[in-house]
Amino acid sequence: MTKLALITGASSGIGEATARKLASMGYDLILTARRANRLEQIAEQIRSEHNVEVQNLIFDVRDESACEEHLAQISTERPIDVLVNNAGLAAGLEHIDVGSTEDWNAMIDTNIKGLLYVTRIISRRMVAAQHGHIVNLGSIAGTQPYENGAVYCASKHAVHAISQSMRSDLVAHGIKVSEVRPGMVETEFSVVRFHGDEKRAKGVYKGVTPLTGSDIAEVIGWIVSQPAHVNIDDVLITPQQQANAYLTVRK
Repeated sequence: MTKLALITGASSGIGEATARKLASMGYDLILTARRANRLEQIAEQIRSEHNVEVQNLIFDVRDESACEEHLAQISTERPIDVLVNNAGLAAGLEHIDVGSTEDWNAMIDTNIKGLLYVTRIISRRMVAAQHGHIVNLGSIAGTQPYENGAVYCASKHAVHAISQSMRSDLVAHGIKVSEVRPGMVETEFSVVRFHGDEKRAKGVYKGVTPLTGSDIAEVIGWIVSQPAHVNIDDVLITPQQQANAYLTVRK
């Protein structure tokens, strides 16, 4: 039977690239995002290029009741083999004393609570099936906090801890849990962080060849293709020019 993957935040960046990668590996897909038109364009392209089934669910993972309502639409006739918790964001880049509480709430509600809402629902199905693989998108910020990033770093520290605890919670049920922690990746990430300021967002990558969404998708494809007895717990991936969260060599 064709495998089935659920990917959150699939309308751009790493989520979109992961959808395309898993489709190329023969997965049928369930894609979630807030942008209906963008997600449908991606789904149509994937169906045409890879001849796989794609179901779109349009909702915000920050809304617990919406998660329950929309994820209940997924047929119970097939197991969900892979869940990729990709939906997430950074908002703002300021010292803690001048940070925006609106930005803080957006990051906490999306990066932590949204991941938990989706995982709680889908992991029940995986436990019932005694099968599944959950891949959480963390960040280099999850273990290397930096100036101006207190709340974003805290949210990704939470993802790191949740992933490790989740591994322990689900191991007896035959469920794999992996975390992918990228460094600098050029997607819409910085545009969102700087509230649409594309010039400032471009400056983040000046003098650097950053990772792309496709680079991360390749790693996720490799993780989920491992034999049943192999679990890739944690992968940190950075551009060659980025030694860590604090040192990037710009040319």
